[in-house]
Amino acid sequence: ASLRGKERVHLDSVAEGAIVAGDPTQLEQLLRNLIDNALKYGGEDSPVEISLVVTANDRAELSVTDHGPGIAPEHIPHLTRRFYRTDPGRSRASGGTGLGLAIVAEYTRILGARLSLDAGEDGRGLKVSLTIA
Repeated sequence: ASLRGKERVHLDSVAEGAIVAGDPTQLEQLLRNLIDNALKYGGEDSPVEISLVVTANDRAELSVTDHGPGIAPEHIPHLTRRFYRTDPGRSRASGGTGLGLAIVAEYTRILGARLSLDAGEDGRGLKVSLTIA
């Protein structure tokens, strides 16, 4: 499957020598779901940024950030629930099933990683980060 809008995806930074251990198929699906969500809900013309950094305590942190209209803070804790939608009409219209971040959360658990979702500084966009030991 191809990602519609993939020309908006930018590799912001990749830590040299960073290694992420895990099942390649699951890692690919996890990254594909994050990018697909960011493209779908991040605004038609706004970029999606991907970065992989090594934290101070030698953990890999993978982040996918969009710059769309943002999500109300009360929705953020629920985004990884299966079939949860902040705007059901809009999600269905864009082809969303409400499973993307639920699958990401499950793969994150399998990897033994930590998932965090943060609203942009100005209330716009969403940054989804995985910290992997």
